[in-house]
Order: sequence, then C-alpha cells, then structure tokens
Amino acid sequence: MDSSTARNRLDEEESPYLRQHADNPVNWQPWDDQALEAAKERDVPIFLSIGYSACHWCHVMADESFADEEVANVLNENFVPIKVDREERPDVDSIYMTVCQLVSGQGGWPLSAWLTPEGKPFFIGTYFPKEGQRGQPGFRDLCERISDSWESEEDRAEMENRAEQWTDAATDQLEETPDGAGVEAGAAAEPPSSDVLETAADAVLRSADRQHGGFGSSGPKFPQPSRLRVLARAYDRTGQEEYREVFAETLDAMAAGGLYDHVGGGFHRYCVDRDWTVPHFEKMLYDNAEIPRAFLTGYQLTGEDRYAEIVADTLTFVDRELTHDEGGFFSTLDAQSESPATGEREEGAFYVWTPEEVHDVLEDETDAALFCARYDITESGNFEGRNQPNRVAKVSELASQFDLAEHEILKRLDSARKRLFEAREERPRPNRDEKVLAGWNGLMISTYAEAALTLGENDYAETAVDALEFVRDRLWDEDDKRLSRRYKDGNVKVDGYLEDYAFLARGALDCYQATGEVDHLAFALELARVIEIEFWDAERGTLYFTPESGESLVTRPQELGDQSTPSATGVAVETLLALDAFADEDFEGIAATVLETHANTLEASALEHATLCLTADRLATGALEVTIAADDLPTQWRDRFTSRYLPDRLFALRPPTEEGLEEWLETLGLEDAPAIWAGREARDEEPTLYVCRDRTCSPPTHDVDEALEWLGDNADALDMTETTLDESESPF
Repeated sequence: MDSSTARNRLDEEESPYLRQHADNPVNWQPWDDQALEAAKERDVPIFLSIGYSACHWCHVMADESFADEEVANVLNENFVPIKVDREERPDVDSIYMTVCQLVSGQGGWPLSAWLTPEGKPFFIGTYFPKEGQRGQPGFRDLCERISDSWESEEDRAEMENRAEQWTDAATDQLEETPDGAGVEAGAAAEPPSSDVLETAADAVLRSADRQHGGFGSSGPKFPQPSRLRVLARAYDRTGQEEYREVFAETLDAMAAGGLYDHVGGGFHRYCVDRDWTVPHFEKMLYDNAEIPRAFLTGYQLTGEDRYAEIVADTLTFVDRELTHDEGGFFSTLDAQSESPATGEREEGAFYVWTPEEVHDVLEDETDAALFCARYDITESGNFEGRNQPNRVAKVSELASQFDLAEHEILKRLDSARKRLFEAREERPRPNRDEKVLAGWNGLMISTYAEAALTLGENDYAETAVDALEFVRDRLWDEDDKRLSRRYKDGNVKVDGYLEDYAFLARGALDCYQATGEVDHLAFALELARVIEIEFWDAERGTLYFTPESGESLVTRPQELGDQSTPSATGVAVETLLALDAFADEDFEGIAATVLETHANTLEASALEHATLCLTADRLATGALEVTIAADDLPTQWRDRFTSRYLPDRLFALRPPTEEGLEEWLETLGLEDAPAIWAGREARDEEPTLYVCRDRTCSPPTHDVDEALEWLGDNADALDMTETTLDESESPF
C-alpha cells in the first residue's frame, strides 16, 4: 500500500474515538497487520497517535492539525499514520506511554510517537501545536524534520539506534522480573509481610494535603481510590487515627468540590487545582465505579449517611447515563458539549452556571439566592466566567443568613437542585462513548454488588447481575473459554487483557456474594483458570498484561502499579486469593509467587503499588470467611456483617443440605467440597453460620451476634447508629 492508494480506514472501526477521525484528510489506519506491513513495504516511519474520546487535548490537536490539509499531506506522504483508542488497546498505550515517561519524565494524551517500521519508538511526545510556540516545535515542521532525517543515512542510523535503546529500556521497565524470580528459582524471596500495608499508608500520609484534602500540595488533584483503600485498611489494622482522618478529609473534599456533580450526581475525572474547584469535565465509568466504593467504606467506618447518599446519587447517574438498555455499562461522557450561547463545542458547557441562569430557572428569588450561596455561583465565576458548583456554605450558616429553619433550607435546596437538573437536561449533551469494555464493566459490577450488600438495596444486585450477563453473553466465548475486551453495536473486538479477566472475575465473585447464585461463582472460576493459562508465567513468577496467545508487540508489559484504574496484577492476585477457597487449582500459590517476585518493588515504592500492598496484607492475614448454610443469606446477618468495615470479608453461601451441595459441585466441576463448605451444612434445619479467619473457625451458630463476638468484637458496638454529625461540625 503506497501513499497514493492509502485511504482513511477509520470508518470501518466501531470505536467512537477512531470514528471521530474518520473524516480527517489524514489517511489514518487502525493498529493492525495491514498498517504495520504498509510501513515495512514503504520503508517509512509510523506516526502513532493515541488518545480517547473524552480527551480534551486530543480534540484540540485534531482540530488544529489532523483536520488541516497541509499537515495531512505531510503525514500521508512520509509516514503511515496510525490512530489508537487507548481504551481499546491499553497494551499499545502502556508500551509507548512508558517510553514517553522514561525519556521525558512526563506523559499524557494525546500521545504522539514516531516509530520505525518495526514499531520501535525513536521520537515521542504528547500534544504538539500546529505552529511552534513557547519553545515547543510546531507539529508540521516537526514531521517534516523527522522525515528529512529518516531519508539521511547517517541520521537514520542514529534514529534506529535510539529506537533500540528506548525499546530495551521499555522492556526492562515493563517485561523483566528480578533475577531469581519464579517457581523454579529455588530459594525464592518471601512475600511481603503485612508491614508493607503500613509502609504504603505512611507514604499516603506524607503525600496528604491536610488543608484541602486529597494528595499533593498543588494541582491537579486526582481521586486516588486505591490510596483511600490503603488508609481504611491500615486504620482497621492499627487504630491509628491519622489514617482515618486523612481518609475522611479526602472523601469530604471530593464530595464538596467540583469533582462531584452536585446537580446530576457522579464524578468527573480530576480537578485542575489544589482545592478541588474546577474539574476536567469528562466522566469515566471507572471513576464512577471505584470512587463510590471508597464512599461505601466511609459509610461502614463512620455510619455517616452522607457517604451512602453520595453512593446512591452516583449509581443513579450511572443508571441514567452510562447504562445500556440491555444491561452493560458504557465507557465515558465527553468533557465538551455545544454551548447554547456560542454554538461551539466547549469544555464544561453542559455543567456550568451563571447566577442569571440559576435565577431564570428557579424564578423564586430566595431559592435562587440560597442555591447560589450554597454552591458558590457568583458573577465573577470560577471557570471562564461561569461556575462549576462547589458546596461552600453549611446549612446552619444559610439558616442564619436567610432567617429560615434548617429543614426549610434543605427542602428548598432539594427542590432547586431538581429544577436545575430538569433545565440542564434541555442543554446539548456531551457525547457518550458507547463502547462496553469487559474490564471496566467488571469494576462497575463489583460496586453495584457491594452497594447491594452494604446499603441493602436488592435493585443494585439486579443491576450488577444484568451487567454481568450482558458482558458474558456478548464477550465470553463459551466454546473457546476466552474473553474479548470490547463490544459495540454488535461488534466484538480485541482479545481480553489481564484487567478484563481480573476485574470481571472479581465482579462475578461479588455477584455470587450478593445473590448466592452459584453460576456467578462458576464464571469467576472459569475466568481465573484462563488467567493461569494465558497470563501466568511460572518461570518468571509474574502475571503479564497481555495473553500468551495474543499479538506480539515490541515488549510484553506487566501492570503492577495503580493507574487511573487499579493495578490489573493487584486485582488478579486479590481475586485469585479469594477464589482459592473454592478451587482445586493452587491459585494462592500463584498469588504468593507474584508477591514474592515483586516484594522488593512493593517495599521500595509502596505508594505506587497500593493495590498490590493490599493483596500482600490479605495473603499475610487471611480472609474473613463467612460460610452460610441456607437457601438465602438472611437479611439480618447480611446487615450485621456489612454495616461495619470488615476488610477481606468473603460471603460463602452454600445449600443447607449435602444433596444440594452435590449439585453445586457438579456445576463448579469439583469432585470434592472445598474446605470453606465441607462439613458445614445447616444444623437443626435452620440457617447456620460459620465464621473463619486464618483456618480457625467459630462453632456453628444460628446467632449472628455469637459469630461476631467470636471475632473478638463487642456485639453491642457493632450496631450502626443512625446519628449524623451536628450541622455545625459537618463539612456538608
């Protein structure tokens, strides 16, 4: 395929991000064999552009450069231009983003990389303006200079040498494991002890912003839910109050600031400033899965209803705006939408307000003044002359200012919010990326399942199961026992990665815990078995991100650290440890070896590996196994266990009789009952409870309080109080 016969092939793709570029004059190719072979045939470099549909600066670079005919001519004549949706191909993104971070110390999207025809990078960056500015080269000039250098024998040799060096560096960073790793290594290292949890928690404290909440002393501010999990777990283990304080301060800051959508619910991606005022307005499915899980933990730790309300409002948003009619979850909402004032697409246009707009909608002057005072809607604005609502005034302050009773204030504010929401619904909406990704759906499924248990809402369990069945029906090949990553409008693409298997396996396990349906447990075990077959490398003692049978790239990455989503390796290890209780396979052995392999990494940089540190703690301390021999999980038992924070709790419902258990074992493909069920039938024809930790179990009981007392707790103290903070003390 020479440049004269090439055409833009993105109209053949289902990814909304790729289709956004299908009308560009650039002859974009998807990442596939045809495009890679074309680069080799023409002996020209690849220009690789990676982004995603909700990325603001991706849109800017597209408008400035990729829609420009002159820029397109340079790209088409001198390169094979390839466009990648990072959400579909996180493996490709991981490799080249790692190179960018290694050579420049920073990264981001759009990612712009120039590669040899073999895919090895020799020049890399992020956003480039069309024309040079502030010391940054212009994109067209840069492309022309790279092309000229490629044609020079001397310069090309230097570029190819650099490509080899950068690829080797990426391999060292992503693929290699320490010497002596693996199950055949002999005297292997021990897994990290539970001390690594405190190491991680202390690192989180050092990064905490005690003035504004969150982490880091400047903007931007990211939510970091994995760090919050570390704080909660460390507080539970040690009772150190500072862990709990920083945890709560961060939840309160995120709930009060512009990260949270106070009119419609749900969380934006991150805030650009230190005090959580102005967000980047895109809404991602994974944030609206992982952040509410942190708020569920906050509810369990404190009993504060305000945290449960944030969860409920966020799940209402997900149900309304990110849920497929038949079950699964969509990926993102764009940051931009058409501004009613200008007719142009602008970031945040759907979400921001002026005082005049609030007054026009509410009409009642007191209601409008109350809402503006509560949510900092001012004439000067906090975002380009308009306002992203931030909750800045307490109800007690408003009651004094407006001479109204607090209950009247709350009633008026609730009514105002509903009317503003209805008015906002008439605005041009942000675009929605309707990809259904297996892994991200797994995260959301887990949150719905956990919310069903913690908040006692059966509808949440139904939503979780509907989504699990949607993904299973469309992305799981029952014959080949393999998972695909992406579904959209009937089209299935991309072999599943470790995160897809791990996140979805955890979601299936959580559905089993929430419903007691054995089919969900069976699916979780099937996914775990493929993790062992496709991603586990016994010789190197690690789990890789890409499947063994998948496409060969310039290096095979691992994902050890937490990114915008939790570490794929960390969730895989966590899930294997939990499923080991039900499996014939030695899943715990795999998990322990992975932790042994990376023990030094975790101990040296615990903060960046929060999820793996949590799994190391779980391995060291063991799960809290709650076996229930009954047809259904009794509501009182569920509420008593989920109304407080019990990390690593594992509900293991089983049929009350041995005959019923035999049917389950057949469904699961097990010859013998696993220890978590064996000999634990119902006694006296009543639901019976067995509580175990670290292979030590309570006597069988029909009384949940007896089981909790066996855990060493005061049963009276476990009752969730219905108290809330005094309004004068509450940040709300």
